[in-house]
Amino acid sequence: MWGGRFVSGPDAIMEEINASIGFDYKFASQDIRGSLAHVAMLAEQGIIEREAAKAITEGLEQVGREIEAGSFTFSRALEDIHMNVESRLAEIVGPDAGRLHTARSRNDQVALDFRLWIRDTIDTLDLQLQGLQQALAQRALDHAGSVMPGFTHLQSAQPVTFGHHLMAYVEMLGRDRSRLIDARKRLNECPLGAAALAGTSFPIDRAMTAKTLGFDRPTANSLDSVSDRDFVLETLSAAAICAVHLSRFAEEIVIWATPQFGFAALSDKFTTGSSIMPQKRNPDAAELVRGKSGRVIGALTGLLVVMKGLPLAYSKDMQEDKEGTFDALQALSLCIAAMTGMVGDLTPDLKRMKAAAGSGYAIATDLADWLVRALNMPFRDAHHVTGRLVAMAAERKIPLEKLSLEDMQSVDKRIVAQVHDVLGVEKSVRSRTSYGGTAPNNVRAQAKAWLKKLAREDKRGG
Repeated sequence: MWGGRFVSGPDAIMEEINASIGFDYKFASQDIRGSLAHVAMLAEQGIIEREAAKAITEGLEQVGREIEAGSFTFSRALEDIHMNVESRLAEIVGPDAGRLHTARSRNDQVALDFRLWIRDTIDTLDLQLQGLQQALAQRALDHAGSVMPGFTHLQSAQPVTFGHHLMAYVEMLGRDRSRLIDARKRLNECPLGAAALAGTSFPIDRAMTAKTLGFDRPTANSLDSVSDRDFVLETLSAAAICAVHLSRFAEEIVIWATPQFGFAALSDKFTTGSSIMPQKRNPDAAELVRGKSGRVIGALTGLLVVMKGLPLAYSKDMQEDKEGTFDALQALSLCIAAMTGMVGDLTPDLKRMKAAAGSGYAIATDLADWLVRALNMPFRDAHHVTGRLVAMAAERKIPLEKLSLEDMQSVDKRIVAQVHDVLGVEKSVRSRTSYGGTAPNNVRAQAKAWLKKLAREDKRGG
């Protein structure tokens, strides 16, 4: 492609380090879409003849069909997806294929392809996350009143419901989707026409190509157009946060599935056995979701390091933006699918969860709150009184609610029999009626609201 300037071919090592077709073949569909829009604009502007444009268009469509059918042969010698497509186009339509590259560069071409690919991928991820939210919200509705321990520091804190716990992840995923959608809005500008870095002297219509390709507008600065990878970084950042959320949930599933906790179990569909220990049922799907989060976070870090020292405009370092991104977003997609499957497969042990909810004196805060409400006691004093009662119950190795009224009055004489009305895990969760609290009615309302919202998204296509 640059034979006019060079008199010999590249060294084998140069070809090895330089070629990108081994991974940027993933841009095939986007590359052809971009070229179709570009050639239509060139013809409309009178930059190339309509007959040549017609032949190029038909040739590009044939190349697209060949790639989709798997009959296209990719060549490392042609370096990247752009030259592979153009070379095959030349075989189909002859010399007119060379007119396709008028008024553009591989710099704005790859920036366009990548934006289109990221945009398509965000749409897919958003649809997957929507499905995971629906699965979580439905399970939450089913278990709005199922009591389990709530933890801080992985120590029993206060009783919550299983539905409330699941709804926390619905909220997290909602923010993840919002971040991805925001990234999509910002990337939706078309770099095509920026050419190598300075624009072009041909009378192109960048608004036309932007509209054809579904962008809101053309990018405003040609230097920024070809050197910007913010849209990749922002998407990877949103993906990394999402991966962290999935990893946290996966960690909880791993913990719940241990015999020591025994809160929930996965079926054979999402577990594996041991080659030596016949009794084992390992939650490998959850562990792999937890592990793959590192790949997503690593891809973000890697690209930040690549970009941090690059002057404007394009540098070959930027070829390193693709492999990590492809791998990370593919891994995230797989993790979302696996987590959606596990949410549907997970079988909670409601009896064990409820029993554990009362351990560790988790209803102590309910007692302190009652002292404040019923006796008008300052909360710090109520905290102190409750702490003494917890110490008494712990010394006797009995639950807090098993302390007699006389026991409680030995610590504070003002305590009356009604105190027992608030002691108990189910009473505790029912009392948490503040907005966003764990009361079963709250959880049902939130789950139904989310399911209704997600159903509306289904009807309008996301």
